[in-house]
Amino acid sequence: MPVHRQLAGILRDEILSGRIEPDRPLPSEASLRERYGVRPEDVRGAIQELSDEGLVYVLPGEGAYVSSRAEETGGG
Repeated sequence: MPVHRQLAGILRDEILSGRIEPDRPLPSEASLRERYGVRPEDVRGAIQELSDEGLVYVLPGEGAYVSSRAEETGGG
């Protein structure tokens, strides 16, 4: 499985379990790279995947935030 998909799975679990609440930011790209030992491209790919699913939204210059849709899907 591609690294970005593995990371998306980890973040998805954190979102859906409520560990990261709606409208709260995801950890920064640098933090995720350091924590999981992945490349910047993998972090961006994971965030894009979660965005495509509607679980996160990205505010340019600010980062990625958990969408309120996460609550509807079982988070929070």
